[in-house]
Amino acid sequence: MSADQSSGDALNDTAELPRVSIVIPAYNEESVIRQCLIAAVYQSVPAHEIIVVDNLSTDRTAAIVAQMQLEYPESPIVLLSQDQDQGLIPTRNFGLNHATGEILGRIDADSVLEPDWVEQVGKAFQDPSVQAATGPVVYYDMPMRRFGLKADDKMRQMMLKLAKHQYHFLFGSNMALRATAWASIRDETCRDEKDEMHEDIDLSLHLADHDLKVQYWPQMVSGMSARRLEDSPRDYRYYVTRFDRTYKAHNVKKMALKAPMVVFFSVYFPAKLLRAIHTVNTAQPVRRGGQ
Repeated sequence: MSADQSSGDALNDTAELPRVSIVIPAYNEESVIRQCLIAAVYQSVPAHEIIVVDNLSTDRTAAIVAQMQLEYPESPIVLLSQDQDQGLIPTRNFGLNHATGEILGRIDADSVLEPDWVEQVGKAFQDPSVQAATGPVVYYDMPMRRFGLKADDKMRQMMLKLAKHQYHFLFGSNMALRATAWASIRDETCRDEKDEMHEDIDLSLHLADHDLKVQYWPQMVSGMSARRLEDSPRDYRYYVTRFDRTYKAHNVKKMALKAPMVVFFSVYFPAKLLRAIHTVNTAQPVRRGGQ
């Protein structure tokens, strides 16, 4: 096969991939939204659209997105405002409802996508039975990032085995679903007005109720911040126990599904220490001339 033929085949492969929208809910994310958008723009296969949904931010989040629309006029960056309700779920839903791609990606404002993320999402959905997909994350503000990515991948694959493939949970910082799947469940997803649950697990359980297949795709990698480790032990505990409250809301009683809680609790203090050391080391000024 000639080089021209190989190149032509590669172009045909990407041409056949479904259009991927990226939805990014944002509330007071001025410190991270620019890096998030830059990573979303510079993809091996361009996104159909990159939608930032600003949710009553009081900082410069919206202004930064508007500036980036001017800086990258060729990129499909869309800025929407969801100012009716404060909260992640109504903001997420607003973005997913306004997206126009066949596949609806959802990431966080502190996510930094790998350069082939859109391409890998498209490949994950070439199987028509796949209705949603998720992948591992790499913590970009922690040491030993590649080791952390492998550990995250192993943990998610272990969770799939523990659940005996009955449940496979999406991860809010790195997930996508078909527009048709979203249309099937959007009126059923929990509003969670008290903000007690994990919205991505709630979404996954509603997909399971409809027998809509969730695929784990390890090549679909997103970077995210480990800033959750900055929470106090009390706040971190509340975050982790969201698993329990989400399961209870859906009457899910599988003990194996408590495994993530055990993992999150066990890594909190050592990971918090590692992050603190890493932050200090990366903040040290570079010495020149042997000084």
